[in-house]
Amino acid sequence: MKRTITHLTDGRELIYYDGRDDADHGASDTRDLPPRPLASELRRDPLLDEWVAVARHRQTRTHLPSAEECPLCPAHPGSEIPSPYEVAVFENRFPSFSFNTGQGAETGGHDDVGGLSEVRPGIGRCEVVCFTADHNASFSSLGDDRVGLVMEAWADRTAELSALPGVEQVFCFENRGAEIGITLPHPHGQIYAYPYVTPRTRRMLDTAARYPGGNLFADVLAAERRGPRVVAANEHWTAFVPAAARYPFEVHVYPHRRVPDIPALAAEERAAFGPVYTEVLRRLDGLFGVAMPYVAAWHQAPVSHRRDLAHLHLQLFSIRRAPDKLKYLAGSESAMGAFVNDVLPEEAARMLRQARITG
Repeated sequence: MKRTITHLTDGRELIYYDGRDDADHGASDTRDLPPRPLASELRRDPLLDEWVAVARHRQTRTHLPSAEECPLCPAHPGSEIPSPYEVAVFENRFPSFSFNTGQGAETGGHDDVGGLSEVRPGIGRCEVVCFTADHNASFSSLGDDRVGLVMEAWADRTAELSALPGVEQVFCFENRGAEIGITLPHPHGQIYAYPYVTPRTRRMLDTAARYPGGNLFADVLAAERRGPRVVAANEHWTAFVPAAARYPFEVHVYPHRRVPDIPALAAEERAAFGPVYTEVLRRLDGLFGVAMPYVAAWHQAPVSHRRDLAHLHLQLFSIRRAPDKLKYLAGSESAMGAFVNDVLPEEAARMLRQARITG
């Protein structure tokens, strides 16, 4: 893998990842860009002990441009990526977190928030990961070599971001589909470097710490590998519908060896991920004959908090429950965090195993 680091005109970092050593990215960014926004403001919810980022500048971010104006397509006047590329990563122009504190985070003029909410700058970093220059592609259509290159980029960025001061957790993810609320249809993902450990991760690790039987994640994986909900598997990875799936179609993808994060995966484990994962994605698309909206979320160990309890895994879920129906997170889910699933997990696994594999 060849890594080429350059910068955009406003100072943001742009990194190219290539499978060829002779790749050339000599073109430079010539746009006249405004100054980078200040870091967001973090406010702590005293009732839930959770942090909320207030990032007003994100209201102006690019929203569903035409293919001709897509900022992730390379080498046109409005592009964030001036050279043709295989995989490219750059700092988000409209970040939820950043180190650009300037004279302070964007407080909105409220020096005293009041109440019991603690306030601090939303330091951290947000990056965009472009999986391919092909605007009409999808992650499911990537070949194994390209998935491997994306894995190398995830691993490299996780290691680099974890070393930044104040970063507590690195989260790699992809939102796909208009139903999910994407703002750019070009196949891409994001990476958030949080200045705190996220609520879901804290809860999982707290549960793992209380588990009396040994390693919670390993035992869950072992039980699922013996059960009826496996969707795809190979020597190093198993994809299964969890017994208590919250979403109509939800799949977790686990490496068989317990590792804390993507950088800890061995070369053969990284290479084996693509065939299992893209099979699951193609089965999702083949289920109803439409492109399935989904969120794909890598659960990695925090940078320095309870890493010994974590087990790297990917959570993939879709809000589509039928060809013409979506599951909305309404009263029970949104207000109480109490999920009600419309599809039996065993039936979802059977449907996915029997689905036509697209592509």
